[in-house]
Amino acid sequence: MLRVLGIIQKLLEEGKHASKRDIYYTDVAIFRNVQAIDQAINDICIYFHCSRHSLNVVSVSKGLVMGCLSYDDDGRRIDCMKYSCTGISVPVHTHLVRYITSFAEYILLVEKETVFQRLANDGYCRKNRCIVLSGKGYPDIATRSFLRLLKEKLNLPVFALVDGDPYGLDILLTYKFGSLSMAYDAEVLVTPCIYWLGIHFSDCETFGVPKEFLLPLSRPDERKASAILQKAYVKHYVPLWSKQVEIMLQLGVKLEIEAVASVSLSFLAECYLPSKIQNGSYL
Repeated sequence: MLRVLGIIQKLLEEGKHASKRDIYYTDVAIFRNVQAIDQAINDICIYFHCSRHSLNVVSVSKGLVMGCLSYDDDGRRIDCMKYSCTGISVPVHTHLVRYITSFAEYILLVEKETVFQRLANDGYCRKNRCIVLSGKGYPDIATRSFLRLLKEKLNLPVFALVDGDPYGLDILLTYKFGSLSMAYDAEVLVTPCIYWLGIHFSDCETFGVPKEFLLPLSRPDERKASAILQKAYVKHYVPLWSKQVEIMLQLGVKLEIEAVASVSLSFLAECYLPSKIQNGSYL
């Protein structure tokens, strides 16, 4: 940890930034792997009660964004509507983002990159006044920080589309409550007000999803579901979400986004999402 601390001190003194992998390659003989760097940085943040951002340690963003959004990123103007067919990477240095403007009515948070690209191909952002954001699975720091920034600056409702399975909900909980290993960064990484738009088991009946599209829970699914139910804050703050997990375990099944999307071509973009949002069918 002392070696990492020395590198961070130099970064701060010189006003430079580095990624975990940059730090790793400064002394491969000492650092076992990038995970060791990650743990050392976590320990430093906990000891000094600070965030990674304040240490000038950054990570390469894997998140994507598109839609009715413009902002300055380190002096460069970004118009996300120009990338409505592909999406653009979310900014790594959220603290350098300025002059955020948008005429969107809501933010759609999407779990999967494949679903994000499906919406892009269907021109979802050109037909709906919205911002679509995806962390491509479990979100990285940049994506979580960017969502928090957008929520604070634009004060738009955030709707989340994740799989109706324990891992989809766990990803959603990461956005809403943060992760235990990075509790010290919660102030800048969590977005407390998020609505779970889907996937819900009630969608099967509402949208005519065939029962055969329900998949059996695996043993890892069951363990993850049980772990979620053991978190007291989940039952206390989002009891309706907790109830969905209980239903999963009782029925022993899960429902993925692709199952709903397969009802018909462009069903997700033209029917499912608009209907759920307009009717207030979210938890």
